[in-house]
Amino acid sequence: MDVDRKVIQRQQSTYRSMDEIFEIKNEKYRGQQYSQIYFTRLHHMRNLLYSLIPKWRPDLPVCTVLGLEEGKQCVLVGTIYKHMKLKPRILDEYSKERSVVPIVKPHNFMHPEDHLILEDESGRVKLSGNVLVPSVFVTGVILALLGKETTDSEFLVEDILEAGPPSQIERPVIGGEDKYVVFVSGLCVGSSTFNPLQFQLFVDHVTGYLGEVKEQCIESKIVRVVIAGNSIEIPKCVLTGQTVNSKDQSKLFEPIKELDISLTQLAVAMPVDIMPGTGDPANFSLPQQALNRCLFPGTSAYNTFFTCTNPHSFELDGVRFLGTSGQNIDDLEKYSDAKDKLEFMERTLRWSHLAPTTPNTLGCYPFTDRDPFFIENCPHIYFCGNQSEYSSRMLKGSEGQLVRLICIPRFCETGVAVVVNIGSLECHTLNFSTNLD
Repeated sequence: MDVDRKVIQRQQSTYRSMDEIFEIKNEKYRGQQYSQIYFTRLHHMRNLLYSLIPKWRPDLPVCTVLGLEEGKQCVLVGTIYKHMKLKPRILDEYSKERSVVPIVKPHNFMHPEDHLILEDESGRVKLSGNVLVPSVFVTGVILALLGKETTDSEFLVEDILEAGPPSQIERPVIGGEDKYVVFVSGLCVGSSTFNPLQFQLFVDHVTGYLGEVKEQCIESKIVRVVIAGNSIEIPKCVLTGQTVNSKDQSKLFEPIKELDISLTQLAVAMPVDIMPGTGDPANFSLPQQALNRCLFPGTSAYNTFFTCTNPHSFELDGVRFLGTSGQNIDDLEKYSDAKDKLEFMERTLRWSHLAPTTPNTLGCYPFTDRDPFFIENCPHIYFCGNQSEYSSRMLKGSEGQLVRLICIPRFCETGVAVVVNIGSLECHTLNFSTNLD
């Protein structure tokens, strides 16, 4: 019997990848020093801060550390170095091997005796005063500081100037029906926490195989799925560096094969972006390069499948997105303090730098001529994957910038995906948890 059903067309959007800045071509490590990335960062950020200082403190001179005079008020621009008593050192690893008593690994390396130092090309000076709180800042941040040198040869900070969120392109008015982007991270296919039913429910929902006509009409407005890292988890027992025997070979490729089958179902219905994370078969240091398409023979047959870098930057209908798989925010949590993860994300925008702790405590490629983590244009949607729980809020900049901040929870633990309306920037979650508790 023929049934007259309404044909529902999926909404389309114009996509532009902006990952070129994070791509590493002709990489080499020989002869390259990490000091170059600090020099490059200071050069770009100092030019930006110099343009802001005349509006901030036009009556004061800008000095270098070497040019400080005791008691004379001035402005210093330089790189923050945070001296941390509990920061892990390579000698601690040696002590751990020799010690009978196990060394407890703290979740956060903060200590009351931590202090800040400002460094430029001419020298270093210890910072003092109550204005600059050590718990807020990390090594690698570029600041402009107002103050004066004390009799103890310290710089007493009286005021702080941050670069602030950069300028933002005008968000286009998207007419007609709503359009949505779905974010998911931490699938961890192959791990003990992976739930195949939970993931299949997600796939069936966004592709339109679940629900009645009303729900399918809403699902047809999903124009893209972004998978923000840690899609695969290979058991560590087989990653010993030794030759893998035939018995354990399946443990390596089965999770990838299972993920490929699910991604194929998604790519048939809509465009899919997949970013690498810490557990995925990609380079460890940032920026992580796109996963090799050969890992996904089934999904790669579709031109709707995109392997992307981490960080990932793109535009949909003129709305700009920027995000990571979470390493930059997780590292900030180890070496500074905040009320929540969204505050860490806000700080990276205020500092105009996506990952200020690189290369000090977060691995990155030793760039010599650029710093790809410098945020030149403020995104409209800024996301961070692999977090313990979902959270989101709007950030308003001093120049009227509006940014939707999103923490994407680990799907394998929560069963939660995040949906964003690219027209209104409104955000909500989809819960596919099968945990009856």
